[in-house]
Amino acid sequence: MIVVTGATGNVGGTVVRILADAGEKVVAVSRGTKPVELPAGVEHRTGDVGDLASLAAVAAGADALFLLITGEQLVSGPEPREILETLAAQGVRRVVFLSSQGAVTRAESAGYARTIAFEKALAASDLEWTSVRPGAFASNTFAWIEPVRTQRMVPAPFGDVGLPVVDPGDIAAVVAAALREDGHHGQAYTVTGPAVITPREQSEALAAALGEPLRFVELTRDQAKVNMLRFMPESVADHTLSILGEPTEAEQQVSSDVERVLGRPATSYAEWAQRVAPAYR
Repeated sequence: MIVVTGATGNVGGTVVRILADAGEKVVAVSRGTKPVELPAGVEHRTGDVGDLASLAAVAAGADALFLLITGEQLVSGPEPREILETLAAQGVRRVVFLSSQGAVTRAESAGYARTIAFEKALAASDLEWTSVRPGAFASNTFAWIEPVRTQRMVPAPFGDVGLPVVDPGDIAAVVAAALREDGHHGQAYTVTGPAVITPREQSEALAAALGEPLRFVELTRDQAKVNMLRFMPESVADHTLSILGEPTEAEQQVSSDVERVLGRPATSYAEWAQRVAPAYR
């Protein structure tokens, strides 16, 4: 049995579908704050990674688990060692952790301290583990849905600074492979898209997917931060803006890990935009 935490998110929801389509016995875990629509045969359990008793209950009987920390869990919560010990006590032997590329490229940033602590705890544990380290998500541009729908406008900072943004579906596919297959123990996969693309170019790709022009409006750093603080802690917003505005050479480098794990090229932003275009209409 495979347990997927964060099962209503961009990555977790797709992990659930991939595993279910592959015939795996899947338990989808969420905190119960969003409606849950699951594939046939998938069990839903309500739980919280930040509550050890709750985590033990949802992990009971699992062989493998996808571990996602989000929101306040990115900066606070039970010690990573305690969380892993709780999982092991329930019989979990394989953990795939959604980490971040920034845990390597921005290791000095306070916003990544807890992510790094989880990676260290995994390496020190007796569990079979894999870390998946995505760069910037293509789905971050879902923040444009309302202005695109209402004003045919794309607001974003750092319009001409590019990153190899990754399709969350590719992240999920790599996670699912590591959960299901042997040979991924001790690996840390950096997952990116196939090419560097700027926000202005993303806007153009989205316009092409929609078949109509969009106006690009470049935000200041402060304006962008105000928007981010609506859904992330301030420390996370600060280091996210640093990556978007002043990426390191490593953060702009295209990784081959998606193709190495999946045997196919990573999905481009333009392909992702074509797939999700109805959300912007």
